[in-house]
Amino acid sequence: MNPTHPATVPIAAEQLPAVPLTLEGYATLHQMMRFRWTAWRALAEDVRREIADEAAALLAEMEATANGQSALFSLLGHKGDLMLVHFRESFDQLNQVELKLARLRLQDFLEPTTSYLSVIELGLYESSMKTYKALAERGVEPHSEEWKKAIAETIARQKEAMKPRLFPPMPPNRYICFYPMDRRRGEDKNWYTLPMEERQRQMNEHGLVGRRYAGEVKQIITGSIGFDDWEWGVDLFADDPLVFKKLIYEMRFDHVSAVYALFGSFYIGLRCPANRLHELLEGNLPQYSSTQ
Repeated sequence: MNPTHPATVPIAAEQLPAVPLTLEGYATLHQMMRFRWTAWRALAEDVRREIADEAAALLAEMEATANGQSALFSLLGHKGDLMLVHFRESFDQLNQVELKLARLRLQDFLEPTTSYLSVIELGLYESSMKTYKALAERGVEPHSEEWKKAIAETIARQKEAMKPRLFPPMPPNRYICFYPMDRRRGEDKNWYTLPMEERQRQMNEHGLVGRRYAGEVKQIITGSIGFDDWEWGVDLFADDPLVFKKLIYEMRFDHVSAVYALFGSFYIGLRCPANRLHELLEGNLPQYSSTQ
């Protein structure tokens, strides 16, 4: 008589991880700064030109980097005058960017107001659910070596498929809207206590709104848990700034935003190509088109 093998015992749903898998791409840094206009105007015109040209040469190099780019924006309002956005392959490279900028003579006229550190992130709610359930049905113990191997294979496969979204070029649009956000953790409503299926459903609903604006706005979501004061950063790029208001207002009505979203400060900027930096610092907003 052949020995019998014990039947596979499925893992109960409540034993499955509550944390969805994520994919990470470019390390991202936003630098917001005030410009010391009074000190700048006190310089001779030829000195201002020399300092601006030195900075423009470095910024032009950063704009053209193959694996991660930078872009300069002129900010609207009192929160700052300039914002630099950097995409790089690692935090080490971001720090190198900071050090190079710090060596510029222009740095003497820049006063940091705030910054934001994060990584481009894609949440894999659907893939997570499918993978977790398939492993559970086979009786694979969560966080066992077999489990970890299957998860690593899923992440590697998805990361290859999503590479263009994880490592995008800097969008060329004239306007940027950046803001950080959290998911609410309160007395009555706590995003992190919802079952994964419910979070997945709400995020799918949330994503439908964004997809309706796909032709008008480019959205890049970055994760900042453990890196900065909020949980996510959102960059929106468009050639018409009114689309920011329309998109964000419409999203406020979907369930996940209406109940769980908390928003930080908003920063709106206009793109300034490196070769137009002197023009900007002389008080003239450069003409710019995303098609140029």
